Amino acid sequence: MVQGLDPIGIAARNLQECLLLQLNALSTHPSSSTVKPSDEDAVTPRKALVVMACKMVEEHLPLLQRRDLRDLSRLLRADTDVVQQALDIIRALDPKPGLRYQAAEVRLIEPDVAFVKRNDRWFVVMNDENVPSLRLNQSYRRMLREKRTESEVREYVKERYRSALQLMRNIEQRKNTIVRTCEVILRRQEQFFEKGADWLRPMMIKDLAEEIGVHSSTVSRAVANKYVHTPQGVFELRFFFSEAVNGPEGADLPLPLLKKRVKKLIDEENPRKPLTDDVLAVELQRQGIRVTRRTVAKYREDMNIPSTHQRRQRG
Repeated sequence: MVQGLDPIGIAARNLQECLLLQLNALSTHPSSSTVKPSDEDAVTPRKALVVMACKMVEEHLPLLQRRDLRDLSRLLRADTDVVQQALDIIRALDPKPGLRYQAAEVRLIEPDVAFVKRNDRWFVVMNDENVPSLRLNQSYRRMLREKRTESEVREYVKERYRSALQLMRNIEQRKNTIVRTCEVILRRQEQFFEKGADWLRPMMIKDLAEEIGVHSSTVSRAVANKYVHTPQGVFELRFFFSEAVNGPEGADLPLPLLKKRVKKLIDEENPRKPLTDDVLAVELQRQGIRVTRRTVAKYREDMNIPSTHQRRQRG
C-alpha cells in the first residue's frame, strides 16, 4: 500500500525494486513519465520500450550498471539503438525518490583560525568573535568569604568553584594547543600556502605532538572539527595530517597528492579502454612514485572510483 503512494518508487527494498515500481507506473500511466517522447520513439512504440526496460532491470541489472550495450542487445535480441532508447527511459527514473523530501541544509563553515601573511611574515589568528568569554560570578566568591555561610553550602560552592576554574583552564589549554599546532602546520606547510596543493608535505599527528610536547590524542582532539582559513581556501585542520609514499627523487609524497594523481589519470583515460590498476601503478612508477597495484586499488576504492570493468563503456 505504501509503495502505491507518491513519490513513485518509495518504500522499495532495493534499487531494482525501486526502478521496477516506476517502470510499472509508466506502463500503467504513461502520462506520469518525465521522459519526453523523442523521434526514435516513433520507430519503437513507447510501451515496447518500457517492457524492455523492465526486463533489463529485472534480469540484467549488472549489465545495465556497466552500460554493456553489446551484451544487452545480444540477450534481449534487439538492435543497440533500441536498447539505448530503453536505457534512456531507465536513466530518467529516480533511484532515490524519497531524497527530495530530505533536503539537507547548507552547512556554513566558520573557520576557527586563520593563517595571515603580513609584511612577509605568517601569523596564526584565532577567531574569537563568536566565542563567549567565561567569567566567574563574584557573588559565589563572596559566599566563600562570608562567615555566616553555612559550612555545607561553603563546601558545595567551593567544589563548584574549583570545577569552574578547571573548566576555564581546560578551555584555555585547548586554545593554546590549537595555536601551537597551527604554528607548526604553518611552518612545515609554508610552501603549500604560498604555491598551492602540489607543495603539500606529509605530516603525522604523532610527529607534531612530539614537537609541541603533548600526547597525540591531545592534538587529535584539539583539531577535531576545526577549520582554518588560508590563501588557498578553507581546510579542515585534519587535512594537513597524512601518511606518505616514496615519491619522485626519493622525496615523500602526501597521500592526498597521490590520490589526486590517480584520479587525474583515470579522468583522462579512454572510457572504452580504461586503465587497469596495474597500468596505473606502472605509470605512477614512471613518474618516480613507488607504489604497488594493491596500493593503487586501495586509494581508488577510497575515492569511490569503480573498477576497470565497471568503468568500461561498451557500444
